[in-house]
Amino acid sequence: MDSRERVRRTLTFRSPDRVPRQLWLLPWAEARYPREVERLKRRFPDDIVSCPAFFRDPPSASGDEYAPGTYVDEWGCVFENVEPGIIGQVKRPLVERWSDASRVRLPERRLSVDIERAEAFVSGTDRFVLAPTRVRPFEQLQFIRGPESLFLDLASPPGEFFRLLERMHDFYKRELDLWASTGVDGLQIMDDWGGQRSLLVSPALWRRIFKPLYRDYAAIARRRGKFLFMHSDGYILDILEDLVEVGVDALNSQLFCMDIEELGRRFAGRLTFWGEMDRQGLLPSGSVEEVREAVRSVRRAVWREGGAIAQCEFGPGARPENVEAVFEAWNE
Repeated sequence: MDSRERVRRTLTFRSPDRVPRQLWLLPWAEARYPREVERLKRRFPDDIVSCPAFFRDPPSASGDEYAPGTYVDEWGCVFENVEPGIIGQVKRPLVERWSDASRVRLPERRLSVDIERAEAFVSGTDRFVLAPTRVRPFEQLQFIRGPESLFLDLASPPGEFFRLLERMHDFYKRELDLWASTGVDGLQIMDDWGGQRSLLVSPALWRRIFKPLYRDYAAIARRRGKFLFMHSDGYILDILEDLVEVGVDALNSQLFCMDIEELGRRFAGRLTFWGEMDRQGLLPSGSVEEVREAVRSVRRAVWREGGAIAQCEFGPGARPENVEAVFEAWNE
């Protein structure tokens, strides 16, 4: 069974030959543990890959988002970073007052994809291929407005807020539709909706303003026969039913911020859990056996002849032996 079929069977609960896997590497890990990283990639090759963007006209970002210093993203948001290997923060919002809204530039160059090269990449691999889409309305709004201003906006949204969100949403739909026209297997969306123990906004507000956006994104994937993958950090249990309802197929979330047994009771067999392992506690501080037992607990809770992907992030603080233990345990 090749990787593409393995992932498809997992997403549709049709008994793959083993759990698919994917290692997420941050530059921090590659800089500190180059030999260990190469060993991991040799022992546990990924079943899932992202298609290179193949831009004919690359987006106008400047700087390195993972290097100390200033980075300007393709929307014009300015990030300051002091720690190599991780992403910095926006210190001065692009739109401090709504009269500045015209400063927001849509990254139209992201649509300048060389389709022939993308198709060649997909046809040249037997792995499951995700589109390199960067659809994240909530996070990008935070970068544009700054978190404090955005949360005030959400309390009583002005008309300018909705006009900007509509522009962003239209662009994201075009980006997804473009990649859905290619041979990729899945589309990606992302937004970090959770704090450590609760959502960052009320479920009612989320359902009123943001759920319709995700419904549109899922409709594009469904119409084109693609799977929809989503990433969202933090405690997001209160909106998981909504994400399943709109059509998210695979979710990368911080399982250990939530009740894993409850996740299994409510969503096993309905949603594929695209990782992950506890990168706040176990990966940096746990023993190898504690990591192995955590993997076993996740598998018991969510695996139903599919429904789990052995994804693990090797990022700041993680011990290489613990990352290796994650993949070893999923192979048991």
